[in-house]
Amino acid sequence: MVWKVPNKICAKKGGSINEIINKRKTFLDKNLISNKFLIIIIIVSLFSAVPSNGQTEVKEYSTVIQEIVVQREEIKKLYTISDSTTKDSIVNQARKFLIKTIASDIFPFWYGTEWDFNGATRIPGQGKIACGYFVTNILTDVGFNIPRVQWAQSASEVFIKKLAKNNIKRFSNRPISEVEKHLQDAGDGLYLVGLDSHVGFIIVKNNKTSFVHSNYYQPEIGVMSEKLNTDNPLKDSDYRVIGKLMSDEMIVNWILNTEY
Repeated sequence: MVWKVPNKICAKKGGSINEIINKRKTFLDKNLISNKFLIIIIIVSLFSAVPSNGQTEVKEYSTVIQEIVVQREEIKKLYTISDSTTKDSIVNQARKFLIKTIASDIFPFWYGTEWDFNGATRIPGQGKIACGYFVTNILTDVGFNIPRVQWAQSASEVFIKKLAKNNIKRFSNRPISEVEKHLQDAGDGLYLVGLDSHVGFIIVKNNKTSFVHSNYYQPEIGVMSEKLNTDNPLKDSDYRVIGKLMSDEMIVNWILNTEY
């Protein structure tokens, strides 16, 4: 059987994110979501509402961020009225959505933003950004309720432990090849890595790894994505702590806007 989304919640081609969400909201309010299959269809539809960077529509960073926040609020409404099975589906879809959005839509805005030890710009491409503020800006902008400034100025292991909990691996004086092997074994996803005096993200996709960070080795370029084994702080650091992000608990915290 093929399940179709009712026309009342289908946005016409070219409709804005607000039009899409308002139509879904009207449908949800009127029908009280009694059909589990329909809920799942709506979930998938919601998570595909924000265009990816690969599509032709060009948007400002602030617009993309606002759309994510608005979308999260609609997802929260679905989550709070769903049974446990449907909640699991929402969490799984949200995890995929956040990882893809951060990697494909949010990071590219920041590429080329210059590094500075005291850099704390909130606008990609303008001003300068330190490594800690780059990390906490990203997490805050996609909707995680974290103490952005406090964490940006703290040792990275402090907030890696709060976000990744027990899904953490530490390396002391180990070759970068061993780190890369661990990441490939741990699987696709988004990771935080804390170093001797640096912090950044690692993306693993299809056994390929990328280090995304505000790079003090090349301050004039700053934010970049590069391989793990190039000339960078990750390769040269004696100590590395790596936490895998987007656990079920972390996703639920995002949906419910839970404060860390």
